[in-house]
Amino acid sequence: MLAMLDDPKLQSWFPAILFAVAAGALGFAFHAQFALGLEPCNLCLYQRVPYVVIGLVAGTALVRPGPRVRRAVVGLAAVAFAIGAAIAFYHVGVERHWWASAVCGGEAARVGSTRDLLAGLSTRPEKSCDAVDWVFLGLSMATYNAAFSAVMAGLCLIAARRMKAA
Repeated sequence: MLAMLDDPKLQSWFPAILFAVAAGALGFAFHAQFALGLEPCNLCLYQRVPYVVIGLVAGTALVRPGPRVRRAVVGLAAVAFAIGAAIAFYHVGVERHWWASAVCGGEAARVGSTRDLLAGLSTRPEKSCDAVDWVFLGLSMATYNAAFSAVMAGLCLIAARRMKAA
């Protein structure tokens, strides 16, 4: 299976594959948010950032092809996927109450004046990061993202090491 990563023809497709993976992941997230009505928390939004980075970097490689660029893109994708896996794993820990989140569900704002109170009433409270809205086979979206991102980070790392810089 991993021997496929040595195929130069397949390697030439890596930027397009990474772009499609990033677009698919972001498309799924936006579909869940806007079509299914699942409100994302802060950690859900942070998990999208590595996919945006991967999409931009891979898109750049599509415009400027070459073996050096491809190798750099796959290496950067490995780093971005690893960061995405770490964010997703942190989110899984918050969902399972292994630890508290430092970015979600902070203290309620202190109201100093009537104007502050009225401004606070017009804003929606942020969604708690430990609330799981979507589960498939007993696993949350964050759990799937952690596993997928970790596997992709490993594959990209192996592929980058096997690619010739030329």
